[in-house]
Amino acid sequence: MEICAERIQRIVQAIILGFIFLLAGLHMLKAAFLLMLAMMVMLLIAGFTGFCPGLIVLKKVFPPCKCDEEKE
Repeated sequence: MEICAERIQRIVQAIILGFIFLLAGLHMLKAAFLLMLAMMVMLLIAGFTGFCPGLIVLKKVFPPCKCDEEKE
């Protein structure tokens, strides 16, 4: 398993979701709601436009996955 930008992005998203669950479990519902809303907006923007600032930064540090290299 090689480390690539898209895999790291998915790992970071999973960590953020886990943090949101932690906040909800600690009854910090407003903070959990705001983080979830921000993540949903970012994912919708990335889905509709293909622009993902986090992935752009990660691709400068880590190589893209091989499946993306084959598509281009």
